[in-house]
Amino acid sequence: MLYAALIYTPDLDFSEPENASEWLPQYAAFRAEAEKHIAGGKALAPTATATVVRVLGARGGEVVVSDGPYAETKEALTGFYLLDCADLDEAVALAAKIPGAWHGAIEVRPVASFSQPQPE
Repeated sequence: MLYAALIYTPDLDFSEPENASEWLPQYAAFRAEAEKHIAGGKALAPTATATVVRVLGARGGEVVVSDGPYAETKEALTGFYLLDCADLDEAVALAAKIPGAWHGAIEVRPVASFSQPQPE
């Protein structure tokens, strides 16, 4: 079963040398340890680079675009892993090893599966 491990941490810029030297080796160690379970994942650029898109009214309504994060928070969504695990217990055990769990939180959520109707 696939689980999204959403990483919420302080909004760090990992392109900054001090952040990269502290955290990237720890994430590399996690990836090496958990590689058979990692089906994907990426770090996200800082929230200051975000663009928020809203459509007012129904579909086809006015498109409103604004810069910056959707909301100010202590922790931001800074990355994610897609984990292929036998069950939630295994996904939680892996999530506890993600370095972001030590200075933030990891939200583990099953990935929804939508089956396509089969032609008759």
